[in-house]
Amino acid sequence: MEDKRFALLIDADNISAKYIKTIMEEAANEGVITYKRIYGDWTKPFLEPWKEVLLDYSINPIQQYAYTTGKNSTDSAMIIDAMDILYAGKVEGFILVSSDSDFTRLAARLKEAGMVVIGMGKKQTPKAFVVACVKFKYLDVLASSYTSNESGKRKRKTKKTTVVEEDDKSSQTPLEEIISSIQKIVEENSDEEGWVLISLVGGILSKMYSDFDVRNYGCKKLIDFLENNGFEIRKEKDVNNIKSPAGYVAYVRIKGNV
Repeated sequence: MEDKRFALLIDADNISAKYIKTIMEEAANEGVITYKRIYGDWTKPFLEPWKEVLLDYSINPIQQYAYTTGKNSTDSAMIIDAMDILYAGKVEGFILVSSDSDFTRLAARLKEAGMVVIGMGKKQTPKAFVVACVKFKYLDVLASSYTSNESGKRKRKTKKTTVVEEDDKSSQTPLEEIISSIQKIVEENSDEEGWVLISLVGGILSKMYSDFDVRNYGCKKLIDFLENNGFEIRKEKDVNNIKSPAGYVAYVRIKGNV
């Protein structure tokens, strides 16, 4: 199956250039990026860091002057371009990089048109924009996962659970809410012995929470996240997997649920 084609649109006024590596690596994981555009008033000195990396990643800067004080003309230009790209019919999805709630309606409109909408921004991104996307990635959290020596600053693991350092303004779904939802999913979909496929749990969670990503909670894989948070795991050899005979199927259940 061919990779989906995406348009990557970045709000330079709202997102720091220090996240460029994270943005591009996460975008590449989603599909082929056919449009790469970044919006801002490039006469402003604070956008200099962006100018230094645009050529390295072949991103097309779109100039938008701030005609009126207090009005964000960059948002308007980005929204108009998004709709033009939508009607051109050459992509299957959009990656909107901003922490600005002004893009909430745009994300919803693109989804209505059948587009896969992925948002990227900081943890302070308003919840309305986060949930308007099919998937949302917190750049400040993910950026730390690419730098091992910073990993201890934002997260720490205990024996039974993963604790994430969160500030009061974070829109990230709390760990406790995720755990509660997992318990409900397992209870509603398990067999007589309480077991359910981990892949099924992961699929339902992704639909329930656009910002769910185990890396937000200090883990690399869903199976590790579940183990760290007190769930019981069972692995069985996948005899039906011809391409990878050494592979396995993983199940999860609530501990003590026999």
